[in-house]
Amino acid sequence: MDFQYIPKVENSKFYLENAFSSARKRTGEFKIRGRLDKLQKKKRVELSRLDIVRAKLNNNLMKVLTAFPSISVLPRFYIELIKTLLDYPRLKKSFGALNWAVKKIDFFHKTYIRKIKGSKDLGVLGRHKKEFYGRVSSVVKQIDSELKYLENCRKTMRTFPVIKDNIKTVVIVGFPNVGKTTMMYKLTGSKPEINAFPFTTKNINVAYIKEDDKDVQVLDVPGALDRFGKMNAIEMQAMLAIDYLADLIVYIFDLTEPYPLDQQMKLYEKIKSSGKNMLVYVSKTDITEKSKIEQFKLEALTNPADLKKKIISVL
Repeated sequence: MDFQYIPKVENSKFYLENAFSSARKRTGEFKIRGRLDKLQKKKRVELSRLDIVRAKLNNNLMKVLTAFPSISVLPRFYIELIKTLLDYPRLKKSFGALNWAVKKIDFFHKTYIRKIKGSKDLGVLGRHKKEFYGRVSSVVKQIDSELKYLENCRKTMRTFPVIKDNIKTVVIVGFPNVGKTTMMYKLTGSKPEINAFPFTTKNINVAYIKEDDKDVQVLDVPGALDRFGKMNAIEMQAMLAIDYLADLIVYIFDLTEPYPLDQQMKLYEKIKSSGKNMLVYVSKTDITEKSKIEQFKLEALTNPADLKKKIISVL
């Protein structure tokens, strides 16, 4: 699933100005043929304008609704990611508000088409026209906050990873700044930006191992801490990847201990309880005391090339 193609959601002012200016432009080019009195000519012009305003507004609002994926049919990972990073009830409420607006615009269009057709003089016709414009403007302005919220959702969804669900997936996990992103580069050749501060990776990075006629999807997920009851939204992405995407987990320990080893071990044991296949890797061995590596109790790999071979053989 690729969320990059959801178009920008504009505010209510943009959609109203777009509809009204289109109506003025189109009817400015409108030529009435036949012998009609002034009232009949004015009716044709205003009826055409109402049609254009309705079509423009509803087409633009429906484009917003159809551009977002139907949440009910998304893979479970994306559903949970949306619920983690967005206000899911508010998102559904915003979609409902746009549907409401479309129906209200249709209702006012039908109502004022009938009223304008039945107008007996230009004054009455003019009042009906103004009422229609005022009421549809009010409807669209009422959903302005929902349009703005959907634009914020769109910006967040654009950061979602593009996950292939037809190939095996490795998830690289561990505490923040233990070398997960560096390991992803060594395994795949993909080089995301690496910075030296906690939670460098705020979203899930995706790359691929292509070797021995085998494609393996590799996910570099945000670092997690051993606080499972109170993980923040960044950390929760790692757990979602483990729960819904991982065929194999590579857990990275950093024995230079930017985080205490007992805390890293606690996180390891929690992830191990998922029942997923796991490999253990010790990073930064070039700057780690040799005695710490020798005393490490778990069977672990320390060479990226060996880890890559092991991943290919396991999957």
